[in-house]
Amino acid sequence: MFKKLEEYDLVIMLMAIALTCFGVVMVYSASSVMAAKRFHDGFFFLKRQSFFALVGFAIMLGTMRINYQYWRKAAVPILLGCLVLLILVLIPGIGGSAGGASRWIRLPGGFNLQPSEVAKIALIMYMAYSLDRKQDKIKQLGAGFVSYMLILLVLLGFLLSQPDMGSALTLAAVAMIMLFAAGTRLVYIVSIFLMSLPFLYFLVMNVAYRKRRILAFLDPWQDPQNSGFQIIQSWLAFGTGGVFGRGLGEGKQKLFYLPEAHTDFILSVVGEELGFLGVIVIIGMFFMLVQRAMRIAVAAPDIFGRFLALGIAVLFGIEATVNMGVVTGLLPTKGLALPFISYGGSSLIISLFAVGILLNISSGLKISSISLKEEK
Repeated sequence: MFKKLEEYDLVIMLMAIALTCFGVVMVYSASSVMAAKRFHDGFFFLKRQSFFALVGFAIMLGTMRINYQYWRKAAVPILLGCLVLLILVLIPGIGGSAGGASRWIRLPGGFNLQPSEVAKIALIMYMAYSLDRKQDKIKQLGAGFVSYMLILLVLLGFLLSQPDMGSALTLAAVAMIMLFAAGTRLVYIVSIFLMSLPFLYFLVMNVAYRKRRILAFLDPWQDPQNSGFQIIQSWLAFGTGGVFGRGLGEGKQKLFYLPEAHTDFILSVVGEELGFLGVIVIIGMFFMLVQRAMRIAVAAPDIFGRFLALGIAVLFGIEATVNMGVVTGLLPTKGLALPFISYGGSSLIISLFAVGILLNISSGLKISSISLKEEK
């Protein structure tokens, strides 16, 4: 028997659906001109993103009815399967390349799978499962912290080989926050962060395109026609949008001025067409989504559910914050999509799958009364 809809956290469900539907509209607005020129079909990306959304909604509805305890048993097999995918993506002929990066596995029908998106949810599942089992060892260095670092380093190694530094840093941040929440000594986390700084410096300053991104972040006007071009066009989009925007579909930056207008920089198109108010609404929706996910984590009936919900909440929060920071020039370019809104099947489907897990954890919980329970 299906549970009544009211037993789930409807706020999270509505936020996920609203963000996804809004994303489909904005993908069309941002990509129609480019799609018409490149594919002779202005609806090319709209049709694909609509398909991804429908698949994602179906997966979300199915996942919300699967007892989240199932993922405890599946955590290790899913992580191992993810490692296989991360290996396959590096094999010529299987992994798809673009811009010097091998981040996709080609699928039938012209679709691609991005293993890095699978890696994010796979690591969260595994860590929730392991933190539940190792409660008494989490403060230890060897049996606790180091064991997680070894697994994390393997995943980061594969991601950096693609190369996909944005996903690698996101994965590391999610893992560290989960470990800190579990009770890992802060000195361990700070130490590994300080030890990684020289390596990060080497990865950035010894790779030409990454170095250019940092220099463009510091002063895009030093190279306005090359490395600084994208962020300058993004600023122009936000600036011309003003408070209320030019109007949906009326943006100019998407007319081959702003690179990646329908993917990483789609929020710039939102700012130009719907203005500051439109951006504030999107930020508010993400805030509500993450806040509700955090409350589910607090109210979860067991440690596994608590860390599973926490990891998903942190992932959504980091991805949205970093993407918004990049398009506004507050952070260097990372290549991270805006969850639910940017074009891309892997990101959207995995995000809706994660929402389905949150919904199942929330079933039967009285989220609105968490604060009252805590006071008692």
